[in-house]
Amino acid sequence: MGAWDIIKIIMQIFGGMGTFLVGMKILSENMTRLAHGKLQKMLNKTAKSRFAGVGIGTGMTILGQSSAFTTVMVVGLVNAGIMTLFQATAIIMGANIGTTLNAWVIALAGSDITAVFLALAAVGVFITMFSKSDKVKTVGNVVAAFGLIFVGLKFMSSALTFDEGSEAFDVVKNMLSVIRNPFLLLLLGIAITALVQSSTAVNAIIITMASLGMVIGGGGNAPLYIIIGSNIGTCVTALISSLGASTNAKRAALIHFMFNFFGAIIFMIILVCWTGFADTVLAGIFPSNITVFGKEGLGQTLQIATFHTLFNVVNTLLFIPFIKVFVWLAEHIIPEKKGKPQEEKRTETDIMGDLDERLLRSPSVALGYLYQQTGKAFSYAMDTLTTAFEAFLVKDQTVTPRVAEQNERLGEANKKGVSYLVKLSASPLVIDEEKTVSTLHYVLNDIVRIGELADNVTKYTRHYVEDELVFSDEFLEMTKAMYEKIKQLYVLSLAIFLFKERGKLAELDALEDEIDNDRRELVARHIKRLNEGKCQPQNSSVFINLVGNLERAADHITYIAHSVE
Repeated sequence: MGAWDIIKIIMQIFGGMGTFLVGMKILSENMTRLAHGKLQKMLNKTAKSRFAGVGIGTGMTILGQSSAFTTVMVVGLVNAGIMTLFQATAIIMGANIGTTLNAWVIALAGSDITAVFLALAAVGVFITMFSKSDKVKTVGNVVAAFGLIFVGLKFMSSALTFDEGSEAFDVVKNMLSVIRNPFLLLLLGIAITALVQSSTAVNAIIITMASLGMVIGGGGNAPLYIIIGSNIGTCVTALISSLGASTNAKRAALIHFMFNFFGAIIFMIILVCWTGFADTVLAGIFPSNITVFGKEGLGQTLQIATFHTLFNVVNTLLFIPFIKVFVWLAEHIIPEKKGKPQEEKRTETDIMGDLDERLLRSPSVALGYLYQQTGKAFSYAMDTLTTAFEAFLVKDQTVTPRVAEQNERLGEANKKGVSYLVKLSASPLVIDEEKTVSTLHYVLNDIVRIGELADNVTKYTRHYVEDELVFSDEFLEMTKAMYEKIKQLYVLSLAIFLFKERGKLAELDALEDEIDNDRRELVARHIKRLNEGKCQPQNSSVFINLVGNLERAADHITYIAHSVE
């Protein structure tokens, strides 16, 4: 066999792997779109139950078609402070179980049913091309992705298919049998997985080789060592993702590594001591000559898929009682930084929290988190307005710098939120999510406007004091009553915005009408007092602008509530 022949085989293998990985990526993105909202609901159920966490981690990984998808997102959620390490550990364990489904799909790829799956690539493309429904197009993409996965596997299989006794067969056979040391095979699995950042891709290569009858490392347990290594190698993605993140996020990535590392130690000891494990236990479950979907001799591929599942399920059962121990170890290996805890520092200076880009892997989760953080910014803006108004009533100018600083933070929150929305727009979104992205742009602007109106109120306070203006008790009491209604309006608006309580919109609109009437009545009474000489003309500018700004704040609060329509 010439050098060019070897290069062609390698190129065909990499081409098949590339097609396989593209199919996996398309499948992951579109499965996530179909699961719109479901991932967020799953995460809300993690609570205190470790078993629920494992189940949710399994489900999320099946939907996302990647344990890396789940673990990186979990790191993002921990970094954002909306998931505890306890919850994260249980989900990570479940993610390892969920990813084993891919190995079974790959194992069955060698059966005669493969021809059907290959045709799915074309079927999916036609569905996407001719359908007008976004949901049907997404389904078409999922179908096409399944087809691409099998096309990639077929490419790799074709590249490695040789006639026994041929020169090519002897070259490949010798290459595969060179490495026989279990620990070198383990390191090979770690290295390849870390390089391609996909344990599923490594499983695909090993299972494809097995389906062609190629003996790896002398046979027996040898392929299993590579599978164990792939489980450690897949942790690299989460570890890289945690760089620059919060202390707890780094701990979550470390826990993912520890779970797979300790599990690898246990299984390496078993396999090294029990050299006949594959030939007795696994072969007892799936004999080598078993026939599946009309194809004989798929036993070894099913044995590898069985081992991958066994590895992750057994490790989860072993370690699930020790979740708190994993958390304790992570906290001691990566101690908290000196000084204030990171979360406390963030809440003091950053209204939006950590809009982690890791969450963009699941747009529905990222959008749900941004939605909650926007609600917090809304509350912050309202607190700023209340501070300014209450200071006006008592002629307190000392709050002016504080209000100005809070407005700067609102401006930063707006920039951060808008930037995140732009990144979200580049993600695969369903129509409802696209509408929410558009809506949040307007809501963030309304929030900033409320802060700016608070800043205006501090200016009226300065005129109130410096120009020695005098306002009647009647005016002040009526203005206070108007503001109490604005606070009620805010409470209603926040509930409607956060919890989609659309049934309260009629009550909100009625209250907003009352506030408009209060402004008109206040202005009318002021003009009447001016005509009667009971009010100073110099009061007019402050008086009319103050009640006008309060009424405009009520308008923006109302707009935020109506954004849910």
